[in-house]
Amino acid sequence: MAQRISMKKAPRRQRVTVTLPRTLLLRAKMLAAEQSVSLATFLIGVLEGSVKGHDDYERAKRRALSHMRHARDLGTQGNASWTRDSLHERR
Repeated sequence: MAQRISMKKAPRRQRVTVTLPRTLLLRAKMLAAEQSVSLATFLIGVLEGSVKGHDDYERAKRRALSHMRHARDLGTQGNASWTRDSLHERR
């Protein structure tokens, strides 16, 4: 399992070097300026949003899988006695 990193307890920062396509960099600078923040602050927000989205997805996936594992028995033993076509027949 991947190590969880808490963003709230990590005020320390570390410098990184990233090579970006020039057009992407210019667009990111423009978006940062529109929000009146530095490029670094803008990128932190983008990365935090991406990480949070991933964490939210993983949490939802684990919850859904848990619900499926503990689902109520419908008495079908996993075999449907119907077909998709029979369910959607027009009468």
